[in-house]
Amino acid sequence: MTTFASGLFVKQHMEKRWVYNKSVAPEAINQLAESLRISTTLADVLCQRSICTFEEAKAFFRPSLLDLHDPFLMKDMQLAVDRIVEALHRSERILVYGDYDVDGTTSVALMYSFLHSLTQPGQLEYYIPDRYKEGYGVSTQGIDYAAEQGFSLIISLDCGIKSADKVAYARSLGIDFIICDHHLPDEDIPQAVAVLDPKQIDCPYPYKELSGCGVGFKLIQAFCFQQGIPQEEAFKLLDLLVVSIAADIVPITGENRILAYFGLQLINGPGPLRPGLAALKELAGITGDMDITSVVFGFAPRINAAGRMGDAKRSVRMLLAQTKAEAFEMADIINESNKERRDKDSNITKEALQMIAEDEFLRNANSTVLYKENWHKGVIGIVASRCIDHYYRPTIILTQSNGKASGSARSVHGFNVHDAIESCSDLLDQFGGHMYAAGLTLPVENVPAFRQRFEEVVSRTITEDQKIPQIEVDAKIRLNQITQNFYNIVKQMEPFGPGNMKPVFVSECVYDTGAVRVVGDSHLKLRLTQDGFYDIDAIGFGFGDYFKFISKGIPFDVCYTIEENEFRGNVTLQLRIKDIRMLK
Repeated sequence: MTTFASGLFVKQHMEKRWVYNKSVAPEAINQLAESLRISTTLADVLCQRSICTFEEAKAFFRPSLLDLHDPFLMKDMQLAVDRIVEALHRSERILVYGDYDVDGTTSVALMYSFLHSLTQPGQLEYYIPDRYKEGYGVSTQGIDYAAEQGFSLIISLDCGIKSADKVAYARSLGIDFIICDHHLPDEDIPQAVAVLDPKQIDCPYPYKELSGCGVGFKLIQAFCFQQGIPQEEAFKLLDLLVVSIAADIVPITGENRILAYFGLQLINGPGPLRPGLAALKELAGITGDMDITSVVFGFAPRINAAGRMGDAKRSVRMLLAQTKAEAFEMADIINESNKERRDKDSNITKEALQMIAEDEFLRNANSTVLYKENWHKGVIGIVASRCIDHYYRPTIILTQSNGKASGSARSVHGFNVHDAIESCSDLLDQFGGHMYAAGLTLPVENVPAFRQRFEEVVSRTITEDQKIPQIEVDAKIRLNQITQNFYNIVKQMEPFGPGNMKPVFVSECVYDTGAVRVVGDSHLKLRLTQDGFYDIDAIGFGFGDYFKFISKGIPFDVCYTIEENEFRGNVTLQLRIKDIRMLK
């Protein structure tokens, strides 16, 4: 909540820290600006992304598939390719196994699409575990299914690196494993035929941030190299890969950025769009070109909803659909699942926020731990994120599953929620995850003790800065620097995402020209000026309660990104406001 000098309050907005990204040496910025013939501001933005030379800038602005790394640099890649070749020559049954989230289902669709044309009818199948009956990763039930159906090779995607016991069980049944994963491995590496995971300590692969689908793609790329298949056959699958990259929030840097760039080119034409993605695009109401953000919000929730609310195999069937009719049949079902998911997460979020508001301890705590036995397990991670939007602190939402309290944790910037949970491990049955997201299971009777211990750990380790949301700012500029040429260079920095976020700028002491108005529910439409010249449109979604101040001519600092706005065929630049600081 922000307090102004007048004593009035803007209740809908938490205080935010504006953290300016560190600049590099001025000499490097000036040299880059001169070589690219751009402003020092834009050169600074590039240098912040470790793009400081002409050659680095050329590779950044002109991505090339020729710059992809040799897949055989990945540990065990030759073993993986050889085992697949052997299975194909011997007509062995192959099971493509993936997790139930977007990365897992796109991985399965990608690998199945490629191998399908190389196998005989009935030789290839895919398997997605049931989120509620089998849980995350490789399951005993999945291995038993493989054994019963005569599969002798399982290719696991986006899972398997932590399944040493399951892989050993499969070996005892005569089933080999090829693991394609991107999660951090434990000390106990599964004894599979091949373990492809660039995060293994002894893996020399130069890029460590591939998605699970990305690791699967590198296996396909290696297979093509060895078998003399044109690389274009692998590149045809980049539309699926960019969906995984966007949804799994991996860095849009290095190899991921190249893969995402060309994946978006496939999605945006000029060729026909994969029927499953075309159906999703239509149901999401997206009419123009897509970027990483529209993939995240248009595709990912719907693909995820199948696993959250029912059967994730529906997502794979939709992605593999050969006809529009088949794709829409699956997509309609998935879209209904997404509507059901939205209703449930909205209702549970309201319940959760009410529980906090009515409990003095929870209102004043440094963490949130909530438990209710009948909450839907498929949406509690989303609910945890929604709670952080209102109470910015590490949050864990628990529900009952198979007689245990099972839940999802989400964190705030800079705070390692996995480590905090690990400090309470004696109260847990199991847990796993990473710095900003984790899952955990514990006896229901341990929930009160866990809530107290977790609060103690968080209170002891969280800093005051970590309790305040932060906005990372690239540069402070004047409004008259925002020209079409300036924006065109910013746009060429796409695709944006983690590691290459859309540049954020700050302009100081601006004010509205008199055009400010509230549109929709609570959105601000303004026309800003600085020093009385150079006006530019701006939109602030959810900033309607600032109207009372801005309409009085009070100056303010504004934090924003730049975008194009099309209205009745007329395209203009506008600012998308991220935060406002009133000056009087």
